[in-house]
Amino acid sequence: MEFTVAIDGPAAAGKGTIARALAQRFGFAYLDTGLLYRAVAAKGGDPVQAALGLTAEDLARDDLRSLAAGQAASRVAALAGVRSALTDFQRRFARTAGGAILDGRDIGTVICPMAEVKLYVTSSAEVRAVRRAREVGGDLAQVLAQLRERDARDMGRADAPLRPAQDALLIDTTDLTIEQAVALASAAVLARFPERTNP
Repeated sequence: MEFTVAIDGPAAAGKGTIARALAQRFGFAYLDTGLLYRAVAAKGGDPVQAALGLTAEDLARDDLRSLAAGQAASRVAALAGVRSALTDFQRRFARTAGGAILDGRDIGTVICPMAEVKLYVTSSAEVRAVRRAREVGGDLAQVLAQLRERDARDMGRADAPLRPAQDALLIDTTDLTIEQAVALASAAVLARFPERTNP
């Protein structure tokens, strides 16, 4: 059985939290595609060669969740050669037997346009900044400025800009609890795959 859930959205909107909850509930494999770009940036050197040579060890680094890593990832993600190098890996993962969930910024629009379920998870920049500051620390005003800078770069890049797929379900988590957001996402999965039961 192949079943793909594509989740897109800006940083700290809650897409990773939702993706992990869905993966656990439905038994799907999960890939945080942002880690791929963070790992490419962290490797240094030529970004395209880094993307082509990415290993599991690269994805296990303990410094990939920092604000600096996120900013660096956004910069290398704007490079067409890097995106191309990582596209096949993501598409293969998306068709993992038993189902797969991928979260990122171009999953429903570019990587998996034929995904069975597409979600676009968003939230206000102010709420996202509070969440990110709690997660990784830092001055709130500075975190907010960095998020807005990254949003502009991700949405404005020529290659695979961040935007919702036309058929994506929009989930705005600004005023939702985690449980409410996960419930909306779970309902979207069940609507396309009603025979899937909670393991």
